[in-house]
Amino acid sequence: MITLKNISLRRGAKILLDQTSVSLNPGEKVGLVGRNGAGKSSLFALLNKTLTEDSGEFDIPSQWRMGQVAQDMPETDASATDFVIEGDTELVAARAEVTAAEATDDGERMANAYMALHDAGEHDAASRAQALIQGLGFKTTDLNKPVNSFSGGWRMRLQLARALMCPTELLLLDEPTNHLDLDALVWLEAWLKRYEGTLLVISHDREFLDAVTNVTLHIDAGKLVRYGGNYSKFEDMRAEQMTLQQNAFAKQQDKIAHLQKFIARFKAKASKAKQAQSRVKALDRMEKIAPLLSEADFQFEFKEPANLPNPMLSMQYVDFGYPAASDASEGTLPTVIVRDVSKSVLAGQRIGILGANGQGKSTVVKTIARDLAAINGEIIEGKGLNIGYFAQQELDVLRPADNPLDHMIALAKKVAAEGKLAGQASREQDLRSFLGQFNFGGDMVKQSVGSMSGGEKARLVLCMMVWQRPNLLLLDEPTNHLDLATREALSMALNEFEGTVMLVSHDRALLRAVCDEFWLVSKGGIAPFDGDLDDYQQFLLDEAKRMKALAQTEQAQLQEKALKVTAKPSPPKAPAPGAQKKQQRLESDMQTLEQEKEQLTQAMSLTTVPTELAKLGSQLKKAEDKLSQLEAQWLELLETSEKA
Repeated sequence: MITLKNISLRRGAKILLDQTSVSLNPGEKVGLVGRNGAGKSSLFALLNKTLTEDSGEFDIPSQWRMGQVAQDMPETDASATDFVIEGDTELVAARAEVTAAEATDDGERMANAYMALHDAGEHDAASRAQALIQGLGFKTTDLNKPVNSFSGGWRMRLQLARALMCPTELLLLDEPTNHLDLDALVWLEAWLKRYEGTLLVISHDREFLDAVTNVTLHIDAGKLVRYGGNYSKFEDMRAEQMTLQQNAFAKQQDKIAHLQKFIARFKAKASKAKQAQSRVKALDRMEKIAPLLSEADFQFEFKEPANLPNPMLSMQYVDFGYPAASDASEGTLPTVIVRDVSKSVLAGQRIGILGANGQGKSTVVKTIARDLAAINGEIIEGKGLNIGYFAQQELDVLRPADNPLDHMIALAKKVAAEGKLAGQASREQDLRSFLGQFNFGGDMVKQSVGSMSGGEKARLVLCMMVWQRPNLLLLDEPTNHLDLATREALSMALNEFEGTVMLVSHDRALLRAVCDEFWLVSKGGIAPFDGDLDDYQQFLLDEAKRMKALAQTEQAQLQEKALKVTAKPSPPKAPAPGAQKKQQRLESDMQTLEQEKEQLTQAMSLTTVPTELAKLGSQLKKAEDKLSQLEAQWLELLETSEKA
C-alpha cells in the first residue's frame, strides 16, 4: 500500500501539497487529475524520490519495483529491440552476473547465475520486447534499426516500450498517449488492463482514463482527494459535491449574516451584551466553508466564415506521397503512399480520418493543406477556399524568441499582403484583445514562446488559426498538448463551426463529439468506414490479432527454413572444390553442435546440483558461441560462392 500522511510539498514559493493524506491499495489503477500546475508531475517526482517532502511522511513498500518512462531523448546506435530489452533491469543484472561468474572458478555462483538468468526471462526477452515495439506501432522492419534512425516521437515510443518491459509492482505514466496514434492507443489500453501492479497515470484523454482507471485522485487547492471510479464517475461525483458545497456555503453565509446583524444591533446594550458576546464566540468557533472556486473555464469560438464554397474541394485520381529527394539520382521516382483517390469535400462535412500508423493520414492532410504537392492527379479548390491547418509539427515552427503578440502582428501583415483580411481586426490593440480570449492576457502577450509549455504553444496556434476565419479546418492531432479544459473548449467550438472539418486524432472523445462520418486510409487507398468508433476499435483489435498470427506463421516458416538449410543446405552455384569441402565440413560441425546443445539443455533440466548446473551451463554457452561462429563462416562462404 502507498500511504501519504500530512504531506506538504513546495516548489519555490508555491505550495503544491498542503498537509494532505491519502492511501492507494495494491493493484489499483489510479488516474491523477488536476489543473495545469496543480502538482501532478511533482507528486510523481515525490513518489520516485526525485523530490523530497517538506513535511509529513509517505511510504511505498520497499520490495516494490517502480517503472517510469524516461523523459530524455535516447541517443544510441543500439537496435530498437536491444534498447527495449535493456529496460528489463533484472535481466540486465542477471546477464552481468553470468559474465562475472564465468570469469571465476566458482561453480555454485555460476549455477546460481544461470538459474537467475533463466528466471529473468532470457529465453523469451527478444520476443517480449518485439511484441511491445510492434504493439506501439512499429513495423517488423523497424525491429533491428538503430534507435538514432527514428524521429523524436518514435524514440519516445521506444522509451514507453522500455518502461513496460521492466517487471514492476508500481508503474508511473505521465501523458503516455501524447506520441501515440489511435491504433497504438487501443493496444496500450489493452496492455494496461492486463497489468497486475499498481498504476498511476496522468492523462488529458478522458476515454483513455475511463478505459484503464478505477480510482481517480484529484489535486485541488493543495489537497489530494480520492474518488472511487474512473474519470467520468469522478466528474459526476465532483459535480454533486460542488453543488452540495455551494449550497452549504450559501446557508452558512446566511447564518453568519444573521449573527453579525444581531451582534451589531445589541452589542452596545447592557441587557443584551452577554447574548451578543456569545454570538461573537459562536462566529469565531464556526468552521468556515470555503466558497466554490471552480477551475477557470476556457471557451472560444470560430467566427462565421466569409463564404462557404461547395464543394470545398474536389480530388480527381490523386496520388498522395513524397517527391523524390532533390539530391537523388536522375530517374528516381517519388514515393506514393495513397493512390488514385477521387473524392469531394462538401461544405459542412465533418470527417474523421482513421487509419493505422504509416498508412498516410498525415500525408493526405498535408497535401490538401498545400504543404505537399499531389504526385499525380488534380485537387480542384472551391472559389474562396480558406484553410485553417493545425499540423502535428506546428508547435515546432513557432519562433521561440518571439512572443504571442509578435506572432499575431506577423500573421496580420502576411494575410494583409495576400489580400485575405476579410474584415479581421488587425490593429495592435485588437490583436491584444483577441489573444486575451485565448488566455494570453497581461504580461503573457510579451512572454517568449520558447519559455511556454506545450499546452500554451498549442493554444497560441489555435488562436492564430481562429483569427484567420477559415472555412475548411484541417486538424492533425490538435490535442497532443491540450489539457482537458482546452480539449472541451475545442470540441464545443468545432461543433458550432459552420464550415467543414477534417480531423485526424487519437482523442476518441473529440472524434465522437465532432465527426459524423469517417474515412479509412488503408492499403494504399481511402474508403468510407461504415461504423462508429467502437466498431473501428474492434477492427483495430481484430487486425492486431491477424497481424500477430501472420507474424507467428512467418516466424515458424523462417525457423523451419533455417533448420532445413542447416541440415541440408542447397549447394552453391559452381563452388570451388576447396570451398565445397570446407562448406560440407562446417555443415557437419554445425549439426554436431546442434545435437550437443539439445543434450546439454535436456541434462540441465534433469539436475538441481549447483556444481553440475554450472558445468552444464558453461558447456552450453561455449557450444552456442561456437555454433554462432560456424554459422557466420558458413554464410560468408555461401555468399562468396553465390557471387562466384
